[in-house]
Amino acid sequence: MTVNPITTGRIQSAIALASSKTGVDFDYLLGQAKLESGLNANAKAGTSSASGLYQFIEQSWLSVVKKHGAEHGMAWAANSIGTSSSGRLSVGDAGTKAAILALRNDPNAASLMAAEYASDNKASLEGTLNRPASGTDLYMAHFMGLGGATKFLKTMQANPQASGAALFPAAARANHNVFYDSNNQPRTLSAIYDRFADKLGGAAAGASATATPANYAAQALDMNGSTVITGNNESADDALAWATTAINKFTGKTTQAAVNVLRPTPDTARLAYMMLARLGG
Repeated sequence: MTVNPITTGRIQSAIALASSKTGVDFDYLLGQAKLESGLNANAKAGTSSASGLYQFIEQSWLSVVKKHGAEHGMAWAANSIGTSSSGRLSVGDAGTKAAILALRNDPNAASLMAAEYASDNKASLEGTLNRPASGTDLYMAHFMGLGGATKFLKTMQANPQASGAALFPAAARANHNVFYDSNNQPRTLSAIYDRFADKLGGAAAGASATATPANYAAQALDMNGSTVITGNNESADDALAWATTAINKFTGKTTQAAVNVLRPTPDTARLAYMMLARLGG
């Protein structure tokens, strides 16, 4: 079986679909993915557990999947994630945990969860700041966590010339080039914010000259109450045929009746996500 590579077009299609489903700005999601991974769905961090298009660390990924996974066809994953008395998220079965974490490398799953995460942060920030949240505000929440971003933005409103390193010493030690300039002088909150705004805007503009939701909108075909999502320039019938063949190959079954991809069981849904994540498609 030949598996198509995860092309930039397919990634942009996934981002466009996530934007249309959640209402989160396409340009923001595209720029964030460019900054985080260079639009590489299989990117991995060398110093943390971060992985995928949006570089989710394990706990952040488990949290957003537990909260929003069921809304997007990943109930098997959401229902497998538990919370300890200390608030730490975990998955009892090692194989299931690996499959859930592998979804970070699937452009559709990663884009949808990044959009939901941004939407949650947007609602919280707007309620706290009493103003609309910009794409830069959302990226600050991604970079610093919601609590850190709220503290940063509220302090900046009152005193934009305050030192970022003084306010966030631990973050400054871990991200020296963000909090200090080339002369090793601490940047102000305003300067840090403007730098993120420039990077985010430049990343979105440079990701693709033709990257718009209209150009890369994924196709959808409703069949018997279920939706088949296809990639860029791929018909729904082709996608359905590929999915049926692929799942049959991995289950050893050869008939449409044996494995109905339009109404999958939890086991075949999990298998499909594992297969797509591991084979890069």
